[in-house]
Amino acid sequence: MKLAEKFMARPRTINRDQVMECAERLVREGGATALTLDAVSKEAGITKGGLQYCFGSKDDLIAALIDRWISAFDAEVLRHVPLDASASDRARAYVQVCSQIDDATRARMVGMLITLLQSPGHLQKVRDWYSGWLKSDACQSTEARKIRAMIFAAEGAFCLRSFGFIDMQEAEWNAVYADIQRLTLSGEADKKLPEA
Repeated sequence: MKLAEKFMARPRTINRDQVMECAERLVREGGATALTLDAVSKEAGITKGGLQYCFGSKDDLIAALIDRWISAFDAEVLRHVPLDASASDRARAYVQVCSQIDDATRARMVGMLITLLQSPGHLQKVRDWYSGWLKSDACQSTEARKIRAMIFAAEGAFCLRSFGFIDMQEAEWNAVYADIQRLTLSGEADKKLPEA
């Protein structure tokens, strides 16, 4: 291929979202070790230099992927809560969003988890994000404890489903998430919840 033809085959601008989709696909299909700058640039059809110009280093690319996932999840939760939402409303929305994640999103999140485990420096950002969800102003209140239990249950169901440990039809999964919401925020749960 002539140099002019090769130059014309490369995109003139780099679409960051498209590059991140390529990176996620590599991790999904080949595990965390598949995430190299060379592999991402090849998958995205851009030069390695272009990738580095756009993201800097592999660590910067991983940070961008984490930010992308967190932003997308938080935006989806916001779509399900009123402006004057209580902590309980936000927790219900969190569970609802966990229940509605499609197979492609689950696979992407599993890939990100694998990547995080191999890049422990990025865990703090994820820990901080979860901390924001699991710590409320009234951490010792019954409501706060039920919210934590709801989020833990939703995350546990999500992980079991994402890793393929449990296989259920969609209607059954929806029932699981509905049960999580009902059991943790019902009056019956108040009676059974022991003191901290």
